[in-house]
Amino acid sequence: MTAKRIILIIGGGIAAYKSIELIRLLRKSGHDVRCVLTASGAQFVTPLTLAAISGNTVHQALFDLTAEVEMGHIELSRSADLVVVCPATANMMAKMASGLADDLASTLLLATDKPVLAVPAMNVRMWLHAATQRNIAVLRSDGIEVMTPDDGDMACGEFGPGRLPEPAAIHAAITAKLAAQHDVLAGQPDFAPPTPRPLAGRRILITAGPTHEPIDPVRYIANRSSGKQGYAIAAAAAELGAEVVLLSGPVALPTPAGVTRIDVESAREMAEAVDSNLPADAAILVAAVADWRAADTSPQKIKKDGSGAVPPLMLTENPDILAGLAKSDKRPPLLVGFAAETNDVIANATAKLARKGCDWIVANDVSADPMGGETNQVHIVSPTGVTSWDRLPKSAVARKLMESIADELDARAPLG
Repeated sequence: MTAKRIILIIGGGIAAYKSIELIRLLRKSGHDVRCVLTASGAQFVTPLTLAAISGNTVHQALFDLTAEVEMGHIELSRSADLVVVCPATANMMAKMASGLADDLASTLLLATDKPVLAVPAMNVRMWLHAATQRNIAVLRSDGIEVMTPDDGDMACGEFGPGRLPEPAAIHAAITAKLAAQHDVLAGQPDFAPPTPRPLAGRRILITAGPTHEPIDPVRYIANRSSGKQGYAIAAAAAELGAEVVLLSGPVALPTPAGVTRIDVESAREMAEAVDSNLPADAAILVAAVADWRAADTSPQKIKKDGSGAVPPLMLTENPDILAGLAKSDKRPPLLVGFAAETNDVIANATAKLARKGCDWIVANDVSADPMGGETNQVHIVSPTGVTSWDRLPKSAVARKLMESIADELDARAPLG
């Protein structure tokens, strides 16, 4: 089954902790999971934990102006293939059955036109109460699938039906529901099967972000790289079916869905990580690796001595990861480097291509639009010439680049 986008609404209740394992299972299956956390749910699991596990921003507030501009609740409710409510509390199901919309979760459920799966969890007496059973009947008559909870010990000390099913069982139910949706669509006259993903079966190694080169325990040499372009490239590669390993310098970005992320700090750590994560079909070295590091790192914070004299800072050159990989016996079939330039962009990138020995250089001018922006204008420099693209959002640059890389890999090293 192709990867799907799933909205996971997490209600209040001690069973909310199981949502973390469910997200992990869904991510392992390749699905993109976006979490909506209710105020009650936030008493049991934190937005930070859910963001780290899902690799996406966690949505909580109905009237979050930033979210309304970027992805309002109407768009959010319709951007998924499936909406899952887990745990679905008695209160949440009562609101769903009555059509109430007083927070982001209930508003999303009222606005969605996508299939909904509710996974109940509550005290046994609440589950057996006539009002809850009546609400369940209404939901099922409305076309919402409601899983049957497990029997078992409750956090309150009672025993009986109402216990949240184990994450593996919920994952199986989600898989079955997505498969059923596919079968329904396949029976329609205008159904088109999913397009094959051109990077399926390929392993792609990507570096992103800056490196931090320590001077002492509190200071370091770095640059302004945000990692946004590298992370967008990793996300696009995963969407096109690749097995993606992302070697990341220190950035404040969530891990893209379907990507294996390895965090490093210094240039030497990144060089070691590149070597240990080969072979790969392609390596795309987007990271802005520091050219130099302190020759001697002080084990203690360097202090002013009151004389006004500046302490000497001796620098030494960092390993050239791109040039080293180009000469390595582990060299991938396609090796792509990046060049952030402030002047003579194409000339400098062409010289870098020859000097480094890679296949392509993706060059961009950072003099007017500094690192950290949301758009990029790039030039693809290769031995056969230069191709210049219009300024695009970084996500669009990433998609276009990865599609070009997929075509190039097919020409250089066909699968099978």
